[in-house]
Amino acid sequence: MTPGEEELLEPDLRKALEAILLVVSEPVEPNTLAQVLEAPTEAVTATLQALRAEYVDQGRGFVLREAGGGWRLYTDPGAALYVERFVAHGRSTRLSQAALETLAIVAYKQPVTRAQISEIRGVDADGAVRSLVGRGLITELGRQAVPGQPLLYGTSPTFLERLGLTDIGELPVLPALSPSGPLPAEPAPGTYKTARRELDALSAGAGADDDDEVDRAS
Repeated sequence: MTPGEEELLEPDLRKALEAILLVVSEPVEPNTLAQVLEAPTEAVTATLQALRAEYVDQGRGFVLREAGGGWRLYTDPGAALYVERFVAHGRSTRLSQAALETLAIVAYKQPVTRAQISEIRGVDADGAVRSLVGRGLITELGRQAVPGQPLLYGTSPTFLERLGLTDIGELPVLPALSPSGPLPAEPAPGTYKTARRELDALSAGAGADDDDEVDRAS
């Protein structure tokens, strides 16, 4: 294909890419787009990158982002408040605290079994695992080579896409949670409420540290 022919194809290529990206529900790989549009993968990738920059320069309410190995249109983070208000009028799709904890364990410990998740959380995780599988956020990766061969779980491409990640390695690094000093003594009978308040205060401090870590990572 000559340079002249590429220039003639570019407007149609941009139009076709925008039309496809408006109807997809998950990121689409450049190779797939190239095959459908019968265009070189390099030209498709270059056009996607140009569209991404164009949307940012124009201050549009949507952005084109590369995530999960493909490309997809998303709402602009700057309009998140308005989108949240709109969504709040419909059915809530927020994950429960148990599901969020389970999802974090799977994300950082994968591949991991249900028993291992339950051991880390200290409670049965079967319900949370079923919920996350149903939402497509985690998936079965195989079976562990131990007696009983329990299922192993890991995050799915949908998880990467929802978080705007290209690879699981882009997750924030976990802070060190090991206590630097000796473990506190077991609370005396009748003082567990005080110990619980102290634990909550420590958890709040750890949460603030997590926020700082995320801010630095961003």
